[in-house]
Amino acid sequence: MSVFPDDKLVVAISSRALFNFEEENRFFESGDPKAYMALQLERLDEPAKPGIAFSLIRKLLAFNDTTTQRVEVVILSRNDPVSGMRIFRSGHHNQIKLERGVFTQGRSPFRYLKPLRAHLFLSANAEDVREALAAGHPAARVVTESVLAGNNYPNEVRIAFDGDAVLFSDEAERVYQSEGLDAFQQHELSKALQPLPEGPFKPFLAALHRLQAAGTPAMKIRTALVTARSAPAHERAIRTLMQWNIQVDEAMFLGGLPKGEFLREFEPDFFFDDQTRHVDHAARHVPAGHVSGGITNQRS
Repeated sequence: MSVFPDDKLVVAISSRALFNFEEENRFFESGDPKAYMALQLERLDEPAKPGIAFSLIRKLLAFNDTTTQRVEVVILSRNDPVSGMRIFRSGHHNQIKLERGVFTQGRSPFRYLKPLRAHLFLSANAEDVREALAAGHPAARVVTESVLAGNNYPNEVRIAFDGDAVLFSDEAERVYQSEGLDAFQQHELSKALQPLPEGPFKPFLAALHRLQAAGTPAMKIRTALVTARSAPAHERAIRTLMQWNIQVDEAMFLGGLPKGEFLREFEPDFFFDDQTRHVDHAARHVPAGHVSGGITNQRS
């Protein structure tokens, strides 16, 4: 059994984010936990199909080898322990190595993120994600209606991030919301040399950067910044990443264009954005998750 060294990437994920449990979830949400448990027990030897975040998790685990474990995936779920048996068996069948799991039988599990030292929490439960973000943990609600990841890049983990309220704080977004586009552009131009404060996903991006530096012949990481910013507001975003000593492989400053078609071409294993309209459009093309923090979500 492994431990959590400081340089290991730890991902906590719910069962519905990792596997396709949508049919079973209808029993869970019906308010009949006994029927749900009975169904999971009945299907104990039936491996679950891959879910929306499956490709991301499978590729991240490819950074491990026989001598070094650089990534650990932990199940953090509202499921009951009985259902947990099927989750672990499904992981084994799909060659997803799962050693740890926390099952809270209907209660919010986000408090366990701190002792797990998780760099990321992925869940299909919106309330759990909001609570995790409020507690300072990078978290996203997996849109279970998303399309599954493509298979054109089997040796690259491809991850796309929005900027404001995701990698960066919502400081600039607050200016845009209250004063409009012109004020936002002028604000960012005047502060181009001043790095943006960190957003909720900066620690996860930094952990990916360390993972990439550790290196493995089996898998690489390719990241993209996909933002509605345009010139001249692009400069502050770039300079902020430089100040953090973190590089992204691609940057798309789209000036309000729909992101979905661009993401379809990038083909990420996962995309993170704080605005539901961007997430919903992206989900038609790629696996997507909603980061429900920042000023935009306070108003929604």
